[in-house]
Amino acid sequence: MQESPTRHKPIFTYIYGMELFTKVATPKASFKIDYTSHIAFFGSCFADNISSQFANRKFHTLANPFGTVYNPVSMARQVKAIASGKVFGEEDVFQDARCDRLWHCFDAHSSLSANSREECIEKLNVATTQAREFLQKADIAFITLGTAFVYFLKSTGDAVSNCHRQDPSLFERRMIPVEESARALESIVADLHRIRADIRIVFTVSPLRHMADGAHENSLSKATLQLAINKTGAEYFPSYEIVIDELRDYRFYADDMVHLSKTAEDYIFERMVETYCNERTRGDIAAVEKFLKSANHRIVDVDSPATQEFKKKLASQAAELEKQIPGLSLH
Repeated sequence: MQESPTRHKPIFTYIYGMELFTKVATPKASFKIDYTSHIAFFGSCFADNISSQFANRKFHTLANPFGTVYNPVSMARQVKAIASGKVFGEEDVFQDARCDRLWHCFDAHSSLSANSREECIEKLNVATTQAREFLQKADIAFITLGTAFVYFLKSTGDAVSNCHRQDPSLFERRMIPVEESARALESIVADLHRIRADIRIVFTVSPLRHMADGAHENSLSKATLQLAINKTGAEYFPSYEIVIDELRDYRFYADDMVHLSKTAEDYIFERMVETYCNERTRGDIAAVEKFLKSANHRIVDVDSPATQEFKKKLASQAAELEKQIPGLSLH
């Protein structure tokens, strides 16, 4: 029996001369990530989950400034708005007169919606400004694509990131072809390079199945994204393949049998760390994890002398770690 590739649950990989585990090779990275890196994530909820893995370990991250986005055309619109320094105005928002009466934007998640038009516009412009400022110093952008199915607003022909539960008759939904998807990805690459010329860009495909589309349609959608990425010649991380070929057992899925379990998310994060972090950074991550585990210890009596001493010890350890690890901030 070989050593388990994940520390969370044992996986049998080899027994009696038979291979029982398909290990997906990850490409040799052209760059390395450490605590001085600024890492941006755009894409599906899988991108949110992986970005939180880095953020929870105190890396500098930006994740989906306009909210979760699944398809390449809508993502390209979001990135272009950031790159061009778009100023959102009254024409970019609408009020839902049927349900919650909130103000929304078809280019953004409901987390940027608001009770007033002015507040919604302000949220959009703050998100744009903050994202641009981060991307101007970003070293890497991970782009996670979820689906090739896109909703288009019939009145304008524009792709939407979020339909905000509006009347379905307002939209046309179709799966875009490889060529259209590739053009959107090329637009994303070009606009990110407009913001910072030397930013590294890595594409990946979300392993989460969109079963509402149907099993066959989901396969066609994922294949479309794969082919489009291949046309760009960009770097690729095989998160989709790792789940499909390595973690093919249902124990690596959540109760809905579609989303990934925490064990699966942790494993993919570990594979990314193996690929993009050198030995020293992997050691730094372990040290930060150990410190955070201690810092998150539940305190019963906050005013006791022992608690005060514990806090002083943590502060000293944090300061020492920040000295040892360039770019780390534990505050």
